[in-house]
Amino acid sequence: GKRRIVIPCLGHFKEEYEKVSKLYMNNKIRTTRYTLWNFLPRNLFEQFHRVANLYFLFLVVLNWVPLVEAFQKEITMLPLIGVLTIIAVKDGLEDYSRYKMDKQINNLVTKVYSR
Repeated sequence: GKRRIVIPCLGHFKEEYEKVSKLYMNNKIRTTRYTLWNFLPRNLFEQFHRVANLYFLFLVVLNWVPLVEAFQKEITMLPLIGVLTIIAVKDGLEDYSRYKMDKQINNLVTKVYSR
């Protein structure tokens, strides 16, 4: 059958371990959706898939046209910005709790079966 080489990440094996471990995927669990770099664009992209948010965005854009302007431009932006902010904070907190849970699971001590 097939065999594989297992190199411990200890002492004088460390260099060899780092060289070999780059060839394989790690087994860390990652259930988070966002990183610090993609949170804002990805969250806005997901929020504008909701029809209600697109409707309010349409009203904001429409109110910037001078012929159609119903009331002050800034007032039409407040509901949209408020909803987007509240949902972004909620999504960020949920994702952070997932991150903490992933970190806890990834740092658990495991047992290895050996014949």
